[in-house]
Amino acid sequence: MAQDKGRTTPKAGAGRGGYAVGDARRQKILDTAVEHFAQWGFHASSLARIANDCGITQGGLLHHFRGKEDLLLSVLAQSEQHDIERLFSETGEEAPSVAAHFAAVVALAEDNARRPGIVRMYNTLVGESGNPGHPAHAYFRQRYDRVLGYSVDLLRAGVARGEVRPETDCEAVGRESIAVMDGFQIQWVLDPQGVDMAVLLRGYLDRRLREITVAGSGL
Repeated sequence: MAQDKGRTTPKAGAGRGGYAVGDARRQKILDTAVEHFAQWGFHASSLARIANDCGITQGGLLHHFRGKEDLLLSVLAQSEQHDIERLFSETGEEAPSVAAHFAAVVALAEDNARRPGIVRMYNTLVGESGNPGHPAHAYFRQRYDRVLGYSVDLLRAGVARGEVRPETDCEAVGRESIAVMDGFQIQWVLDPQGVDMAVLLRGYLDRRLREITVAGSGL
């Protein structure tokens, strides 16, 4: 069929290019929001300032996100997805042993040291979200429940296969490990040059592993 005069045929991939631009802009908004939430928290952060730092209008930002709460939850979801992919990057599934899981947690801490904005934001928002009215309150409660549940299940599986001592209080070990990791993150944010959170976490988890495993082996 002959092409009508004056009509331009869209180039192949033009639509895909538009999507790519949209995806890149959305990612820039998310990355910028991390820095704002890290510095000012949720309530003091401004969509207008975030948009300005992205080089777009607030209306342009709202094209990608319904509002500040939607943006916040999207940032948190992206961060959690990164953590999940990092923890499961070696096998694509749950760690085959408690020792392997502890090693993956240390690797995640090493990775977090290369993402200071995310760690600062996490610390800021966890503190804010202690208020039940905070938009991330439910998210963080559910996140801690998920992380604790995963850790406890993995430790109990270790007991069942004879890796972990049967008298181990799996829930206590899980809660303590989460608290220690979060505590080292806070110390690192305050003094990133003087505190190596990955090294400290490795030392703690190595000692804990030697205490709870039947073989008494560490990382």
